[in-house]
Amino acid sequence: MHFIGSSSSPCSDFPASCKLPTSVDICILVQFLQGKKSERHLSGATQRVMGTEHSKNEGRSSMFFLRKGQKLPAWEDALLSGKEPKSLLKRGLCYVSLSLIMKGMTSVPDFLWGLSEVQKLNLSRNRLVMIPPSLGKLDRLAVLNLCGNCLKCLPKEIGLLRHLKVLFVNMNCLTEVPAELSLCRKLEVLSLSHNRISQLPSSFTELTSLRKLNLSNNRFVQIPLCIFALRSLDFLHLGSNRLENIAESVQYLINLQIFIVENNNIRSLPRSLCFITTLELLNIDYNSIQTLPDDLYLLHRLPKIAWNPMDKGLHLSHNPLARPLPEIVEGGLDVLFNYLKDKKEHS
Repeated sequence: MHFIGSSSSPCSDFPASCKLPTSVDICILVQFLQGKKSERHLSGATQRVMGTEHSKNEGRSSMFFLRKGQKLPAWEDALLSGKEPKSLLKRGLCYVSLSLIMKGMTSVPDFLWGLSEVQKLNLSRNRLVMIPPSLGKLDRLAVLNLCGNCLKCLPKEIGLLRHLKVLFVNMNCLTEVPAELSLCRKLEVLSLSHNRISQLPSSFTELTSLRKLNLSNNRFVQIPLCIFALRSLDFLHLGSNRLENIAESVQYLINLQIFIVENNNIRSLPRSLCFITTLELLNIDYNSIQTLPDDLYLLHRLPKIAWNPMDKGLHLSHNPLARPLPEIVEGGLDVLFNYLKDKKEHS
């Protein structure tokens, strides 16, 4: 039976670390999960291409055919309610979308692979244990949401999705990411949070369009070196991993605006972090940091010491800061920056 209505957990061996996203996740990424912001961020050129393709396919009949006498599986028939698969598609001004969210599916319905015109696909919050190689047939996809399933791997054919811009595979059971994902050169938003991943393929350096990357709640002991080559990143979330340090190479992320490494085992911050003057939010809460680099005052876009997880600013609560830093922090960011600046000048 492939169509299940039970409301129990979608994965019996779901990682223990796969808890609900933090408020920072919700604040910054929920619009991408819902697909609203990602639609607006598709480039004009891509939208024009999609509009052209829509007009070309509007009059075509569905690519999914049944042989004479052939019947759909009972659960797929229930999903379609006697309609042809193409009737499930929703046509917007610039995209064709299909949502099969919370259908209790343990496998993807076969009719889906005949809907090659779909550009936005939501299969989130089901019980999917695998995505078949047929995914590569949907080569017009721009947005793919696989959040909240039981996936342990992704097919290498995901690399055939050359128009893919937004991919969510958070809250699954992944232990690795296929190197072929790096062939999706237009990818801008990628969430792999709440999985079991400990490393990334070196080919990730080829994702030069990537702007937002969420790797929180995984098993990284160090920041993968390939990340430092992603110069377009403006959002990087590595919270709730097992990081012990931040490499000096972090300085190469010259466009980074939001950097979250809360709830790790970090003992100190590299001086090079202070040269990312684009930072507007730096979250180092819940670590083992005792001292701060003297050049931290160079991060002039941090507006304040932040206590609300959704606020921009410097988050550094729940760290064993050496005295007199705890008292200085209570005075606010200006007081802290002046202290560090004076300390550097007199050292």
